[in-house]
Amino acid sequence: MKVKIILFSFSFFLAVGIGHAQKKKDEAQNIISAKVAIKKYHSKDELDRMPKGELLGLYTERIESLVKMLPYIAFATKPGVTIESLGIPNDKDNKHALEDQFKSTDEYLENTEEFNKRFLPYSDTNRLISAIIFYEDIMKSLHEYSEYN
Repeated sequence: MKVKIILFSFSFFLAVGIGHAQKKKDEAQNIISAKVAIKKYHSKDELDRMPKGELLGLYTERIESLVKMLPYIAFATKPGVTIESLGIPNDKDNKHALEDQFKSTDEYLENTEEFNKRFLPYSDTNRLISAIIFYEDIMKSLHEYSEYN
């Protein structure tokens, strides 16, 4: 019985050791999240046919995309770029600074979304459509900007 317990314990620790040894080195975080991409750009005619509730959602989505991308255009304009790929050391301090930045951005977006839920329904529909088109034009410009680099 003692031999079985010893063998089981040895096997368990060996399996845990192998599993731990195969653990990958900490991967660097993406600077721009893949979630910031806009799935579809809209024409004015399409937006004119949408109900105001759907326009409010598009407006909020565009703001989120821009807020999560604009601070980083000096580094990248598309998802997939990490601090390591930019030559920035992937050390504890840099990872912590990037996580703090993401946390601050998320808090800002939560506050903005709460404000928009309360006040945006009172906005003029034509101005809302104009703002969505403007935000989409900025996103298109960012894609053109990346082609010059």
